[in-house]
Amino acid sequence: MPRSPSVPLSVLDLAPIRTGHGPAEALRHTVELARAAEASGYRRFWISEHHNTRAMASSATAIIIGQVAAATERISVGAGGIMLPNHAPYVVAEQFGTLATYHPGRIDLGLGRAPGTDPWTTRALRRQHQSGADFPEQVAELRGYLAADATDAADGSGGAYGSGGADRKVRAIPGEGVDVPVYVLGSSTFGAALAAREGLPFVFASHFAPQQLDEALDLYRSAFRPSAALAEPYAVVAANAVVADTATEAVRIFSSLQQKFLTHLRGEMRFLPPVDDIDALWNREEAGVVDAMLAESYVGTPGTVRHGLESLVARTGADELMILSEAWDFDARLRSYELLATTWNERP
Repeated sequence: MPRSPSVPLSVLDLAPIRTGHGPAEALRHTVELARAAEASGYRRFWISEHHNTRAMASSATAIIIGQVAAATERISVGAGGIMLPNHAPYVVAEQFGTLATYHPGRIDLGLGRAPGTDPWTTRALRRQHQSGADFPEQVAELRGYLAADATDAADGSGGAYGSGGADRKVRAIPGEGVDVPVYVLGSSTFGAALAAREGLPFVFASHFAPQQLDEALDLYRSAFRPSAALAEPYAVVAANAVVADTATEAVRIFSSLQQKFLTHLRGEMRFLPPVDDIDALWNREEAGVVDAMLAESYVGTPGTVRHGLESLVARTGADELMILSEAWDFDARLRSYELLATTWNERP
């Protein structure tokens, strides 16, 4: 199998909150991890959006992105992603236009349509219920606000954003004409079809929902229409990876992520210390569900994980891998990303 160092690695961060600890520690670790990722040569550092969970502090995503960008120098920083139905597209355009004005050429905007939370919090966020069915229209509206001219919007009309050109009635300032690359996130064929139709890069969330990965990528590439934003398809595949000096240590570290999904199944997600025997904590049905959700996970020594990720690239044709490596111990988390970067960049 060919080596794949030409495929860049990036970092996905959820700002995990350890049970018994607080958000301040989680947010501090996010900034420290971003600095380490930049030093190790990762291409980008993305922060997710989640709400009303004691297990993650990544709720005010744009604010965290600003903190991370200010604490680093070169690495691209972005949202993986902004759950657009939770927000007014105009506000997102202003926020990310401001971020990109502070940090030119370094801010990415990944857009998703899932709420990232429970139904009660969804209502609190949106006030008026939205199903996410109008996600394509929201993406078009947001891109219109970011366009240098309303006629550059996705639908070519600019009508939803004013009367067009200098006469548009609603302008995102900062935002208008600012370079903010837009990515479509998805865990099904819906996002793949939208990204293909609009000629945008596509990011598949196979780190927790891998079932339609191959089908979605096939659809994206076959239906892709070149655009001013992107001439050819660009697919980013997200995966879990835990790397340690020994396989036993890696498996133990990984048990914290397994417990996170298990506790989510049971009603309240928690981020717990690792255990030696995960099988003692769940029944057969629970194990099957968690294993299916974490199927795209690569756990072990550097060589083992590298081989697994190379197989993922060969199977999917991914142009980039977005890596989530969670560990209860923050030093182990840093070590995992460092070992992966080192082995990935080694020449055969």
